[in-house]
Amino acid sequence: MSEQHKIRVSVEIYGQTYKMVGSETSGHMRLVASMVDDRMREINSHNHSLDSGKLAVLTAINTMHEYLKLKEQVEQLEEEIKRVKG
Repeated sequence: MSEQHKIRVSVEIYGQTYKMVGSETSGHMRLVASMVDDRMREINSHNHSLDSGKLAVLTAINTMHEYLKLKEQVEQLEEEIKRVKG
């Protein structure tokens, strides 16, 4: 990704400001940041004693778990499509 094609945006996640840089639209990056913020706040509502570092790790673990489950579902659906077509 060339330097001129990078999009830069400031976002707030759990009370901290971060500068994001990427090739996606600023709207997409803001949506991602908003979803992370929402997830951190949801997890914090059930675990008030976590510091922000532990909360961030727990959020990452939960997010990766959800990602892997969805990836597995996509792979199963792709296999089903192959069987139906084949």
